[in-house]
This record gives sequence, C-alpha cells and structure tokens, in this order.
Amino acid sequence: MASRYVTTALGELHVTVTGTGPPVVLWHSLFVDSTSWGPLVGELAGHRTVYAVDGPSHGASDPVPRDFSVAECVDVAVQALDGLGLAEPVDWVGNAWGGHVGLRLAVGAAPRIRTLTTIGTPIRGFTPWEKVVKGWPLVWLYRWLGPVGLVTGTLSTSLIGPHTAAAQPERTRAVMQSFTSADRVGMTRAIRSLMLRRTGIAELLPEVAVPTLVMSARDDAMGWRPDEARRTCTAIPDCRVEVVEGGGHVAPLLVDSPRIAQLIRRFWEVTDPSTPSRA
Repeated sequence: MASRYVTTALGELHVTVTGTGPPVVLWHSLFVDSTSWGPLVGELAGHRTVYAVDGPSHGASDPVPRDFSVAECVDVAVQALDGLGLAEPVDWVGNAWGGHVGLRLAVGAAPRIRTLTTIGTPIRGFTPWEKVVKGWPLVWLYRWLGPVGLVTGTLSTSLIGPHTAAAQPERTRAVMQSFTSADRVGMTRAIRSLMLRRTGIAELLPEVAVPTLVMSARDDAMGWRPDEARRTCTAIPDCRVEVVEGGGHVAPLLVDSPRIAQLIRRFWEVTDPSTPSRA
C-alpha cells in the first residue's frame, strides 16, 4: 500500500493506493475516513488498483477552515483524478457522502466515471425537523465539547448501529477513531456544510449516465431503507439494487464486506464492455 497526496482547491488530499488492474476510487462517509473501508480494500485490490481517498477535513487530508459544498467536493474529486493521472473513466464506490459525490460525477455527456456504486447514500436532504432535533445539537455539542462520549456514542449509533457496534467492537473503535482524532474546526465545518446544508438530489437521478449499483443497509438507523433505495433506483436509467446487512450507513462495511465485494465485482463484470456476452 502506497500513500499519495494530490493538490486540490480544498487542500491536499491523502490517497492510499493498493493492488493492480483497472482503477477504482473509494470515497468514504462523512465523519469517518478511508480506514472505514476495512477489508473491502484488500478484497477489491485482488482485481483492481484501489485508490482510497480521505475527503477534505477527514483522515490525513488537510482540514478546511471554511464551509464548503458538495459541488466543491465534486470539483475536488475531478482535481484528484487528474492529479492521480486517471484520465479514463474509473469505477467509483461511494459510502454516503462519497455516493453523493459519485452521483454528481455520473451526470453529463462525458462522465469521469465508468460505473457507480453507492452504499448507504440517502437522496433526500435533512428536513427542518431533523436539523433541529438531530443536526444542530450534534454540531454545537461537538463544536464546544469536542468528541466527548455523548457525541461519539450518538454518532456511532447512527453510523454503525448498536448491534453492529456490539458485534464488532474493535472495528467500531477503529472507525470512530477517525472521528475522534479529526481536526475539530475542520470537522465542524464539514458537518455543517455536508449534513445540515446538503440538499436533496432526486432531480439529478434521471440524468445519471453510467450503470449504477445502489446498496442499502437492511436496518439503517439513519432511515435510508431498502424501499427508499428501490424508489431511487427506478429514477436512474441503468440501475440495480442490493440489500446488505447492517444498521447504519457505515455498518455494512463492518459486517457484510465479503458479500459487498462479491456484488461489486459481479456488477463490474456485467458492465464491462470487454465481456458483452455477460452484459
């Protein structure tokens, strides 16, 4: 595994590179970093060159000292692809936040991605009630107190779910460590920008121009249910849905990684133009 840094408008982004073969880019969920992919990186690296990105203000990437938008993250993703020398369309796998970036990269006449896989990526934005009850209390507690137990416990329940946390305590701690060790100003800005100010993107779905695989956790505590995933998929021209195990947006990566890898590889196979008999 090699580490690289690429220069973008939102600072230096850290990228780990593993494996050989056609490129696949992984972009993680808000709050955590590229370590949240866990064994999935190794499972995919047997077939592909895996580029696992730490998003702005996350992991070993630079903290961003201002608010920024998902649209800016899309621009940064393009800059990262250019900086990595990935001129041809790549396979993109996005968890939650990474799925939102990928969906926008998939729109247009000449998308920078060949296929899109989203895992735990809700399409709607927060309602005003959810912002008041869930969003702003989390932001203010974290801003003034830091990653105290109340904050990390609430976040762990939302991202991973209590059952997964109990079943996978070591991996849960490792994933949450990426949040507790983050730059507080940068993370506060990221949460405010990407959670509280994120808008719904249902209107973009008919414009997604690449084959898409949508994965939803069976018991997602954040409310992104399989029925919502199926409705999302009906609006995307070339889409399929898979339900995976877990109780939050990130949980499937902890408890269902082998199956996720199998589903992604099968998806790549049937969308590979070099194997038309299986398309």
